Amino acid sequence: MPVVKLSFGGLVAQSFGFVFANLGLFFHLVTIPWIASLAIRLLGSTLPRDSLMPMLIEKAVDIVPTVMFMVAWQRVVLLGPNRIGRLPGLGWSPRETAFLLHLIKIGGFTFVLLAAFVLTLGTIDPEMLAAGAAIDPEVARKQALAAPIGAGFTVSIILALRVSYGLAATAVDEPFSPRLSWAHSRGNAWTIIGVLFLIFLTGALATTMATLVVLGLTRGVLGAADSAAIITWTAAILVSYGGTAVAATAQALIFRDLLGWREGAPLRALSS
Repeated sequence: MPVVKLSFGGLVAQSFGFVFANLGLFFHLVTIPWIASLAIRLLGSTLPRDSLMPMLIEKAVDIVPTVMFMVAWQRVVLLGPNRIGRLPGLGWSPRETAFLLHLIKIGGFTFVLLAAFVLTLGTIDPEMLAAGAAIDPEVARKQALAAPIGAGFTVSIILALRVSYGLAATAVDEPFSPRLSWAHSRGNAWTIIGVLFLIFLTGALATTMATLVVLGLTRGVLGAADSAAIITWTAAILVSYGGTAVAATAQALIFRDLLGWREGAPLRALSS
């Protein structure tokens, strides 16, 4: 039996509640990363879109402002707003480097599988998806090759979700690793996976809805595709950062509860 039994509903409620209770602080901390992510998106829009690889490159670069925000936000959750240090986006410290390396250990393989899946599948002609369309043997071959990669990608996401809460340890300068995250999450693995999956799914749906609503409104009012796109990206990126804040809060709460973390106190030992 685990020393601590996490509550699915309690974690979800606390995570969303903390973000909504600190919206002012959220807007303060997210401003520079938000602007940086928008600039990356604008630059990415100038790249050729004949494949999904430019989008993957854009997402890889966007990890930098995301890391700066997550480090600051998890420190708010665990240490309070007076222990953030510099405003995220105004500098890069060894703490952010350690956090990025930890994140690569957790999600790097997942990203590689995603890139391999995209490269294997390539671009698909929408007309081939129409009912009654003849199946191209080349497309069928690509799909057959991509299927096991897709299955591995799905499994890697589940594993990454289970150990991702350890990022909060790095945010508060505690030596930690995915191996320790795995060991300490025994007995609570599916709760952790379920909580984070729900939060990320909710964030993705909220971002999609914001994109569709704002794009529809701006196109109806402005009638200019470029202006509408920029306004839509601005709103969608902000909503996406809101989802990131909720997920980062959940990770910090899971770390605190599982390890019994208190600043200056030793972490809870593994249960036998």
